[in-house]
Amino acid sequence: MGAMSQNPPDLRPDIAPAARLEGGPRPGQPSIGMVSLGCPKALVDSERILTRLRAEGYAVSPDYEGADAVIVNTCGFLDSAKAESLEAIGEALKANGRVIVTGCLGAEPDYITGAHPKVLAVTGPHQYEQVLDAVHAAVPPAPDPFIDLLPASGVSLTPRHYSYLKISEGCNHKCRFCVIPDMRGKLQSRPAHAVLREAEKLVEAGVRELLVISQDTSAYGVDRKHDRHLWKGGEVRSHITDLARELGGLGAWVRLHYVYPYPHVRELIPLMAEGLVLPYLDIPFQHAHPDTLRRMARPAAAAKTLDEIARWRAICPDIALRSTFIVGYPGETEDEFQTLLDWLGEARLDRVGCFKYENVAGARSNDLPDHVPEEVKQDRWDRFMQKAQAISEEKLAARVGTRQEVIVDEVDDEGAVCRTKADAPEIDGNLFIDEGFAALRPGDIVTVEVDEAGDYDLWGRLV
Repeated sequence: MGAMSQNPPDLRPDIAPAARLEGGPRPGQPSIGMVSLGCPKALVDSERILTRLRAEGYAVSPDYEGADAVIVNTCGFLDSAKAESLEAIGEALKANGRVIVTGCLGAEPDYITGAHPKVLAVTGPHQYEQVLDAVHAAVPPAPDPFIDLLPASGVSLTPRHYSYLKISEGCNHKCRFCVIPDMRGKLQSRPAHAVLREAEKLVEAGVRELLVISQDTSAYGVDRKHDRHLWKGGEVRSHITDLARELGGLGAWVRLHYVYPYPHVRELIPLMAEGLVLPYLDIPFQHAHPDTLRRMARPAAAAKTLDEIARWRAICPDIALRSTFIVGYPGETEDEFQTLLDWLGEARLDRVGCFKYENVAGARSNDLPDHVPEEVKQDRWDRFMQKAQAISEEKLAARVGTRQEVIVDEVDDEGAVCRTKADAPEIDGNLFIDEGFAALRPGDIVTVEVDEAGDYDLWGRLV
Protein backbone atom coordinates (compact mmCIF):
# COMPACT_ATOMS: atom_id res chain seq x y z
CA MET A 1 0.00 0.00 0.00
CA GLY A 2 2.95 2.43 0.13
CA ALA A 3 3.31 4.90 3.00
CA MET A 4 0.62 5.34 5.62
CA SER A 5 -1.68 8.33 5.50
CA GLN A 6 -0.17 11.35 7.18
CA ASN A 7 -3.63 12.73 7.73
CA PRO A 8 -5.47 11.19 10.64
CA PRO A 9 -9.16 12.17 10.72
CA ASP A 10 -8.84 14.14 13.94
CA LEU A 11 -6.32 16.51 12.39
CA ARG A 12 -7.25 20.08 13.28
CA PRO A 13 -7.51 22.40 10.29
CA ASP A 14 -6.55 25.38 12.45
CA ILE A 15 -3.03 24.04 12.97
CA ALA A 16 -0.25 25.16 10.62
CA PRO A 17 2.56 22.90 9.41
CA ALA A 18 5.65 22.89 11.61
CA ALA A 19 8.07 25.69 10.74
CA ARG A 20 11.16 24.56 8.82
CA LEU A 21 14.41 26.44 9.50
CA GLU A 22 17.79 25.83 7.93
CA GLY A 23 21.34 27.05 8.42
CA GLY A 24 23.24 28.32 11.43
CA PRO A 25 24.93 31.61 12.37
CA ARG A 26 28.41 32.63 11.21
CA PRO A 27 30.95 33.35 13.99
CA GLY A 28 29.96 36.34 16.12
CA GLN A 29 26.53 36.73 14.49
CA PRO A 30 23.65 37.23 16.95
CA SER A 31 21.05 34.49 16.47
CA ILE A 32 17.36 34.17 17.33
CA GLY A 33 15.40 30.92 17.66
CA MET A 34 11.75 30.70 16.67
CA VAL A 35 8.87 28.48 17.74
CA SER A 36 5.70 29.06 15.73
CA LEU A 37 2.45 27.60 17.07
CA GLY A 38 -1.13 27.97 15.87
CA CYS A 39 -2.64 28.53 12.46
CA PRO A 40 -1.16 29.30 9.03
CA LYS A 41 -1.93 32.99 9.65
CA ALA A 42 0.47 32.90 12.64
CA LEU A 43 3.09 31.15 10.49
CA VAL A 44 2.95 34.09 8.05
CA ASP A 45 3.48 36.47 11.01
CA SER A 46 6.53 34.41 12.06
CA GLU A 47 7.92 34.62 8.51
CA ARG A 48 7.52 38.41 8.52
CA ILE A 49 9.29 38.80 11.87
CA LEU A 50 12.18 36.56 10.79
CA THR A 51 12.50 38.34 7.42
CA ARG A 52 12.92 41.66 9.22
CA LEU A 53 15.42 40.19 11.70
CA ARG A 54 17.47 38.58 8.96
CA ALA A 55 17.63 41.90 7.10
CA GLU A 56 19.07 43.44 10.29
CA GLY A 57 21.85 40.89 10.48
CA TYR A 58 20.47 38.25 12.85
CA ALA A 59 20.88 34.57 12.11
CA VAL A 60 17.80 32.41 12.49
CA SER A 61 18.51 29.38 14.63
CA PRO A 62 16.58 26.12 14.22
CA ASP A 63 17.20 25.16 17.86
CA TYR A 64 16.99 26.85 21.26
CA GLU A 65 20.44 25.95 22.53
CA GLY A 66 22.56 27.94 20.12
CA ALA A 67 20.30 30.99 20.04
CA ASP A 68 20.87 34.24 21.95
CA ALA A 69 17.10 34.49 22.50
CA VAL A 70 13.96 32.65 21.42
CA ILE A 71 10.69 34.07 20.08
CA VAL A 72 7.60 31.97 20.80
CA ASN A 73 4.67 32.84 18.52
CA THR A 74 1.66 31.62 20.48
CA CYS A 75 -1.90 30.49 19.72
CA GLY A 76 -4.86 31.37 21.95
CA PHE A 77 -7.77 29.88 19.98
CA LEU A 78 -8.75 26.99 22.27
CA ASP A 79 -7.87 26.27 25.87
CA SER A 80 -5.87 23.23 24.72
CA ALA A 81 -3.90 25.52 22.36
CA LYS A 82 -3.26 27.97 25.20
CA ALA A 83 -1.92 25.16 27.36
CA GLU A 84 0.32 24.09 24.45
CA SER A 85 1.60 27.67 24.12
CA LEU A 86 2.39 27.94 27.86
CA GLU A 87 4.20 24.60 27.64
CA ALA A 88 6.27 25.80 24.65
CA ILE A 89 7.21 28.99 26.55
CA GLY A 90 8.26 26.83 29.54
CA GLU A 91 10.38 24.58 27.30
CA ALA A 92 12.07 27.58 25.67
CA LEU A 93 12.78 29.11 29.11
CA LYS A 94 14.27 25.85 30.30
CA ALA A 95 16.40 25.27 27.19
CA ASN A 96 17.42 28.87 26.55
CA GLY A 97 16.29 31.17 29.36
CA ARG A 98 15.76 34.28 27.19
CA VAL A 99 12.26 34.25 25.74
CA ILE A 100 10.12 36.83 23.92
CA VAL A 101 6.44 35.95 23.55
CA THR A 102 4.24 37.17 20.70
CA GLY A 103 1.06 36.10 18.87
CA CYS A 104 -2.57 35.62 19.83
CA LEU A 105 -1.96 34.64 23.44
CA GLY A 106 0.08 37.85 23.76
CA ALA A 107 -3.26 39.66 23.81
CA GLU A 108 -3.42 38.43 27.46
CA PRO A 109 0.00 39.38 28.88
CA ASP A 110 -0.98 38.77 32.53
CA TYR A 111 -1.98 35.19 31.71
CA ILE A 112 1.53 34.57 30.35
CA THR A 113 3.56 36.43 32.99
CA GLY A 114 1.42 34.82 35.70
CA ALA A 115 2.63 31.39 34.55
CA HIS A 116 6.11 32.46 33.39
CA PRO A 117 7.26 35.65 35.16
CA LYS A 118 10.76 35.32 33.63
CA VAL A 119 9.83 36.06 30.00
CA LEU A 120 11.64 39.13 28.61
CA ALA A 121 8.65 40.65 26.79
CA VAL A 122 5.08 39.92 25.70
CA THR A 123 3.57 41.41 22.53
CA GLY A 124 0.20 40.80 20.88
CA PRO A 125 -0.66 39.41 17.43
CA HIS A 126 0.81 41.18 14.36
CA GLN A 127 2.76 43.73 16.42
CA TYR A 128 5.94 43.35 14.38
CA GLU A 129 7.57 46.58 15.56
CA GLN A 130 7.19 45.70 19.25
CA VAL A 131 8.67 42.23 18.68
CA LEU A 132 11.67 43.77 16.93
CA ASP A 133 12.10 46.31 19.75
CA ALA A 134 12.08 43.46 22.28
CA VAL A 135 14.68 41.54 20.28
CA HIS A 136 16.92 44.63 19.96
CA ALA A 137 16.72 45.16 23.73
CA ALA A 138 17.59 41.52 24.48
CA VAL A 139 20.18 40.93 21.74
CA PRO A 140 21.62 44.05 20.10
CA PRO A 141 22.05 43.65 16.34
CA ALA A 142 25.64 43.36 15.04
CA PRO A 143 25.24 43.36 11.27
CA ASP A 144 28.06 42.71 8.86
CA PRO A 145 27.50 45.48 6.31
CA PHE A 146 28.92 43.38 3.46
CA ILE A 147 26.58 40.46 4.01
CA ASP A 148 23.53 41.39 6.01
CA LEU A 149 22.00 44.73 5.18
CA LEU A 150 20.70 43.63 1.83
CA PRO A 151 17.05 43.88 0.83
CA ALA A 152 15.87 40.60 2.33
CA SER A 153 14.08 38.04 0.27
CA GLY A 154 11.50 36.69 2.69
CA VAL A 155 12.32 33.98 5.20
CA SER A 156 9.96 31.13 4.34
CA LEU A 157 8.91 28.58 6.96
CA THR A 158 7.14 26.38 4.40
CA PRO A 159 8.80 24.34 1.62
CA ARG A 160 9.76 26.67 -1.21
CA HIS A 161 7.19 25.38 -3.68
CA TYR A 162 4.15 26.56 -1.75
CA SER A 163 3.48 29.63 0.31
CA TYR A 164 0.69 31.12 2.40
CA LEU A 165 -0.55 34.49 1.15
CA LYS A 166 -2.33 36.46 3.86
CA ILE A 167 -4.85 38.93 2.39
CA SER A 168 -6.39 40.37 5.55
CA GLU A 169 -6.30 40.37 9.35
CA GLY A 170 -9.13 40.22 11.87
CA CYS A 171 -12.81 39.40 11.46
CA ASN A 172 -16.16 41.20 11.72
CA HIS A 173 -18.20 38.15 12.78
CA LYS A 174 -19.27 37.65 16.36
CA CYS A 175 -19.46 33.85 16.54
CA ARG A 176 -20.03 32.96 20.18
CA PHE A 177 -17.41 30.20 20.36
CA CYS A 178 -14.59 32.32 18.93
CA VAL A 179 -12.34 34.97 20.48
CA ILE A 180 -10.35 35.81 17.33
CA PRO A 181 -12.05 39.22 16.84
CA ASP A 182 -11.08 40.08 20.45
CA MET A 183 -7.48 39.04 19.81
CA ARG A 184 -6.93 40.15 16.23
CA GLY A 185 -9.48 42.95 15.94
CA LYS A 186 -11.91 43.87 13.18
CA LEU A 187 -11.37 43.03 9.52
CA GLN A 188 -8.42 44.88 7.96
CA SER A 189 -7.83 43.99 4.32
CA ARG A 190 -4.55 44.61 2.54
CA PRO A 191 -4.86 46.69 -0.65
CA ALA A 192 -5.21 44.46 -3.73
CA HIS A 193 -2.05 45.68 -5.47
CA ALA A 194 0.04 44.95 -2.35
CA VAL A 195 -1.25 41.35 -2.20
CA LEU A 196 -0.68 40.88 -5.93
CA ARG A 197 2.84 42.30 -5.75
CA GLU A 198 3.72 39.88 -2.94
CA ALA A 199 2.19 36.98 -4.89
CA GLU A 200 4.12 37.91 -8.02
CA LYS A 201 7.41 38.03 -6.07
CA LEU A 202 6.69 34.61 -4.57
CA VAL A 203 5.99 33.08 -7.99
CA GLU A 204 9.18 34.67 -9.39
CA ALA A 205 11.08 33.07 -6.47
CA GLY A 206 9.84 29.61 -7.50
CA VAL A 207 6.58 29.18 -5.57
CA ARG A 208 4.20 26.93 -7.55
CA GLU A 209 1.17 27.09 -5.22
CA LEU A 210 -0.31 30.06 -3.35
CA LEU A 211 -2.54 29.29 -0.36
CA VAL A 212 -4.81 32.30 0.19
CA ILE A 213 -5.61 32.75 3.89
CA SER A 214 -7.36 35.22 6.21
CA GLN A 215 -9.96 34.94 8.97
CA ASP A 216 -12.76 35.47 6.43
CA THR A 217 -11.64 35.35 2.81
CA SER A 218 -15.09 36.11 1.34
CA ALA A 219 -15.21 39.43 3.24
CA TYR A 220 -11.92 40.59 1.74
CA GLY A 221 -12.10 44.31 0.91
CA VAL A 222 -15.44 45.01 2.64
CA ASP A 223 -13.66 47.34 5.09
CA ARG A 224 -12.05 49.16 2.16
CA LYS A 225 -15.45 49.47 0.41
CA HIS A 226 -13.84 47.38 -2.38
CA ASP A 227 -11.61 50.30 -3.43
CA ARG A 228 -9.76 50.21 -6.74
CA HIS A 229 -6.00 50.10 -7.24
CA LEU A 230 -3.77 50.48 -10.27
CA TRP A 231 -2.28 47.18 -11.37
CA LYS A 232 -0.54 46.26 -14.63
CA GLY A 233 -1.85 49.24 -16.53
CA GLY A 234 -5.43 48.58 -15.42
CA GLU A 235 -7.46 48.67 -12.22
CA VAL A 236 -8.19 45.95 -9.70
CA ARG A 237 -10.81 46.07 -6.93
CA SER A 238 -10.05 44.90 -3.40
CA HIS A 239 -12.63 42.13 -3.80
CA ILE A 240 -12.08 38.38 -3.59
CA THR A 241 -13.41 37.71 -7.12
CA ASP A 242 -11.08 40.29 -8.72
CA LEU A 243 -8.17 39.19 -6.56
CA ALA A 244 -8.68 35.50 -7.38
CA ARG A 245 -8.88 36.28 -11.12
CA GLU A 246 -5.60 38.26 -11.02
CA LEU A 247 -3.83 35.67 -8.86
CA GLY A 248 -4.96 33.00 -11.33
CA GLY A 249 -3.03 34.79 -14.07
CA LEU A 250 0.36 34.47 -12.32
CA GLY A 251 0.96 30.88 -13.42
CA ALA A 252 0.81 29.14 -10.01
CA TRP A 253 -1.88 27.02 -8.39
CA VAL A 254 -4.19 29.23 -6.28
CA ARG A 255 -6.04 27.61 -3.35
CA LEU A 256 -8.68 29.47 -1.36
CA HIS A 257 -9.07 28.90 2.40
CA TYR A 258 -11.61 30.11 5.01
CA VAL A 259 -14.29 31.10 2.49
CA TYR A 260 -17.66 31.87 4.10
CA PRO A 261 -20.58 30.81 1.88
CA TYR A 262 -21.88 34.30 1.11
CA PRO A 263 -23.95 34.58 -2.11
CA HIS A 264 -21.07 36.22 -4.03
CA VAL A 265 -18.94 33.09 -3.57
CA ARG A 266 -20.78 31.66 -6.60
CA GLU A 267 -18.87 34.20 -8.75
CA LEU A 268 -15.65 32.35 -7.83
CA ILE A 269 -16.86 29.00 -9.17
CA PRO A 270 -16.61 29.92 -12.90
CA LEU A 271 -12.95 30.88 -12.27
CA MET A 272 -12.47 27.31 -11.02
CA ALA A 273 -14.27 25.84 -14.02
CA GLU A 274 -11.94 27.91 -16.29
CA GLY A 275 -8.89 26.58 -14.45
CA LEU A 276 -7.71 29.98 -13.17
CA VAL A 277 -8.15 28.98 -9.52
CA LEU A 278 -7.99 25.42 -8.11
CA PRO A 279 -11.42 23.75 -7.89
CA TYR A 280 -11.17 23.71 -4.09
CA LEU A 281 -13.14 25.58 -1.45
CA ASP A 282 -12.41 25.45 2.26
CA ILE A 283 -15.65 26.61 3.90
CA PRO A 284 -16.19 26.62 7.68
CA PHE A 285 -19.84 25.44 7.84
CA GLN A 286 -19.53 24.48 11.58
CA HIS A 287 -23.02 22.91 11.76
CA ALA A 288 -26.21 22.30 9.80
CA HIS A 289 -29.09 22.73 12.25
CA PRO A 290 -30.57 26.26 12.12
CA ASP A 291 -31.03 26.40 15.92
CA THR A 292 -27.43 25.35 16.60
CA LEU A 293 -26.17 27.88 14.05
CA ARG A 294 -28.29 30.56 15.71
CA ARG A 295 -26.80 29.73 19.14
CA MET A 296 -23.35 29.91 17.52
CA ALA A 297 -24.30 33.29 15.98
CA ARG A 298 -23.08 32.03 12.59
CA PRO A 299 -23.66 34.14 9.47
CA ALA A 300 -25.29 31.39 7.33
CA ALA A 301 -28.48 29.35 6.96
CA ALA A 302 -27.99 25.61 6.40
CA ALA A 303 -31.05 24.83 4.28
CA LYS A 304 -29.74 27.13 1.58
CA THR A 305 -26.18 25.79 1.74
CA LEU A 306 -27.24 22.46 0.16
CA ASP A 307 -28.79 24.36 -2.78
CA GLU A 308 -25.68 26.49 -3.01
CA ILE A 309 -23.41 23.41 -3.06
CA ALA A 310 -25.56 21.87 -5.83
CA ARG A 311 -25.23 25.11 -7.79
CA TRP A 312 -21.42 25.13 -7.41
CA ARG A 313 -21.17 21.52 -8.54
CA ALA A 314 -23.35 22.24 -11.57
CA ILE A 315 -20.87 24.93 -12.69
CA CYS A 316 -17.68 23.06 -11.71
CA PRO A 317 -18.34 19.31 -11.33
CA ASP A 318 -14.86 18.46 -10.02
CA ILE A 319 -14.91 21.02 -7.18
CA ALA A 320 -13.52 19.64 -3.90
CA LEU A 321 -15.18 20.96 -0.73
CA ARG A 322 -13.44 20.95 2.65
CA SER A 323 -15.15 22.05 5.83
CA THR A 324 -14.89 22.07 9.59
CA PHE A 325 -17.60 21.23 12.11
CA ILE A 326 -18.10 21.47 15.85
CA VAL A 327 -20.01 18.72 17.66
CA GLY A 328 -21.30 18.94 21.22
CA TYR A 329 -21.90 22.69 21.11
CA PRO A 330 -23.87 23.84 24.21
CA GLY A 331 -27.52 22.93 23.82
CA GLU A 332 -26.95 20.51 20.89
CA THR A 333 -29.72 17.88 21.12
CA GLU A 334 -29.57 14.39 19.62
CA ASP A 335 -32.10 15.65 17.08
CA GLU A 336 -29.90 18.59 16.07
CA PHE A 337 -26.90 16.27 15.76
CA GLN A 338 -28.93 13.87 13.60
CA THR A 339 -29.78 16.79 11.30
CA LEU A 340 -26.05 17.45 10.91
CA LEU A 341 -25.40 13.78 10.03
CA ASP A 342 -28.22 13.80 7.46
CA TRP A 343 -26.94 17.07 6.01
CA LEU A 344 -23.44 15.59 5.68
CA GLY A 345 -24.93 12.59 3.88
CA GLU A 346 -26.55 14.93 1.35
CA ALA A 347 -23.68 17.42 1.03
CA ARG A 348 -21.09 14.64 0.52
CA LEU A 349 -18.13 16.91 1.25
CA ASP A 350 -14.70 15.73 0.12
CA ARG A 351 -12.63 16.70 3.15
CA VAL A 352 -13.98 17.10 6.65
CA GLY A 353 -12.41 18.17 9.95
CA CYS A 354 -14.34 18.07 13.20
CA PHE A 355 -13.65 19.09 16.73
CA LYS A 356 -15.49 18.60 19.96
CA TYR A 357 -16.67 21.86 21.48
CA GLU A 358 -14.55 23.18 24.32
CA ASN A 359 -14.82 26.39 26.33
CA VAL A 360 -12.37 29.15 25.52
CA ALA A 361 -11.65 31.82 28.10
CA GLY A 362 -13.52 34.95 27.04
CA ALA A 363 -15.88 33.24 24.56
CA ARG A 364 -19.57 34.02 24.98
CA SER A 365 -20.57 30.40 24.36
CA ASN A 366 -19.17 29.47 27.81
CA ASP A 367 -22.23 31.07 29.43
CA LEU A 368 -24.80 29.21 27.34
CA PRO A 369 -27.02 26.71 29.16
CA ASP A 370 -27.08 22.92 28.60
CA HIS A 371 -23.44 22.04 28.04
CA VAL A 372 -23.05 18.56 26.54
CA PRO A 373 -21.32 15.86 28.66
CA GLU A 374 -17.87 14.79 27.46
CA GLU A 375 -18.89 11.19 26.66
CA VAL A 376 -21.81 12.40 24.51
CA LYS A 377 -19.43 14.73 22.64
CA GLN A 378 -17.03 11.85 22.05
CA ASP A 379 -19.83 9.57 20.84
CA ARG A 380 -21.06 12.22 18.38
CA TRP A 381 -17.54 12.90 17.17
CA ASP A 382 -17.03 9.17 16.52
CA ARG A 383 -20.32 8.86 14.61
CA PHE A 384 -19.66 12.02 12.62
CA MET A 385 -16.12 10.98 11.62
CA GLN A 386 -17.27 7.48 10.71
CA LYS A 387 -19.77 8.94 8.25
CA ALA A 388 -17.27 11.50 6.91
CA GLN A 389 -14.67 8.76 6.41
CA ALA A 390 -17.13 6.54 4.53
CA ILE A 391 -17.96 9.45 2.19
CA SER A 392 -14.26 10.23 1.68
CA GLU A 393 -13.55 6.57 0.87
CA GLU A 394 -16.37 6.40 -1.72
CA LYS A 395 -15.29 9.66 -3.35
CA LEU A 396 -11.66 8.53 -3.57
CA ALA A 397 -12.61 5.09 -4.91
CA ALA A 398 -14.42 6.89 -7.75
CA ARG A 399 -11.11 8.47 -8.77
CA VAL A 400 -9.36 5.16 -9.47
CA GLY A 401 -8.63 5.04 -13.21
CA THR A 402 -8.77 8.82 -13.63
CA ARG A 403 -5.87 11.09 -14.55
CA GLN A 404 -4.96 13.81 -12.07
CA GLU A 405 -2.49 16.66 -12.08
CA VAL A 406 -0.48 16.51 -8.84
CA ILE A 407 2.16 18.65 -7.14
CA VAL A 408 5.17 16.86 -5.62
CA ASP A 409 5.85 17.71 -1.94
CA GLU A 410 8.61 15.28 -0.95
CA VAL A 411 10.74 12.61 -2.55
CA ASP A 412 12.75 9.96 -0.67
CA ASP A 413 14.02 6.42 -1.41
CA GLU A 414 10.57 4.89 -1.01
CA GLY A 415 8.55 7.18 -3.23
CA ALA A 416 7.11 10.60 -3.88
CA VAL A 417 4.49 12.23 -1.68
CA CYS A 418 2.21 14.40 -3.83
CA ARG A 419 -1.11 16.22 -3.60
CA THR A 420 -3.95 16.48 -6.09
CA LYS A 421 -5.79 19.74 -6.68
CA ALA A 422 -8.26 18.53 -4.03
CA ASP A 423 -5.61 18.42 -1.28
CA ALA A 424 -4.21 21.30 0.76
CA PRO A 425 -0.85 20.65 2.44
CA GLU A 426 -0.89 19.11 5.93
CA ILE A 427 -4.69 19.01 6.36
CA ASP A 428 -5.91 16.87 3.45
CA GLY A 429 -4.83 13.56 1.92
CA ASN A 430 -1.87 12.68 -0.27
CA LEU A 431 -1.21 10.83 -3.49
CA PHE A 432 1.76 8.46 -3.32
CA ILE A 433 3.89 7.39 -6.29
CA ASP A 434 5.99 4.34 -5.43
CA GLU A 435 7.64 3.53 -8.77
CA GLY A 436 9.38 5.54 -11.50
CA PHE A 437 9.70 8.58 -9.20
CA ALA A 438 13.48 8.98 -9.18
CA ALA A 439 13.57 12.06 -11.44
CA LEU A 440 10.85 13.94 -9.51
CA ARG A 441 11.65 17.03 -7.43
CA PRO A 442 9.54 18.90 -4.86
CA GLY A 443 7.44 21.50 -6.65
CA ASP A 444 7.11 19.49 -9.89
CA ILE A 445 3.58 19.35 -11.27
CA VAL A 446 2.97 16.06 -13.11
CA THR A 447 0.12 13.94 -14.43
CA VAL A 448 -0.61 10.58 -12.81
CA GLU A 449 -3.09 7.81 -13.30
CA VAL A 450 -4.75 6.81 -10.03
CA ASP A 451 -4.58 3.06 -9.46
CA GLU A 452 -5.50 2.63 -5.79
CA ALA A 453 -7.49 4.45 -3.10
CA GLY A 454 -7.62 4.34 0.72
CA ASP A 455 -9.74 6.21 3.28
CA TYR A 456 -8.02 9.55 2.76
CA ASP A 457 -5.17 8.92 0.29
CA LEU A 458 -4.55 7.82 -3.27
CA TRP A 459 -1.76 5.90 -5.03
CA GLY A 460 -0.85 6.44 -8.66
CA ARG A 461 1.73 6.08 -11.41
CA LEU A 462 3.23 8.68 -13.71
CA VAL A 463 1.61 8.95 -17.11
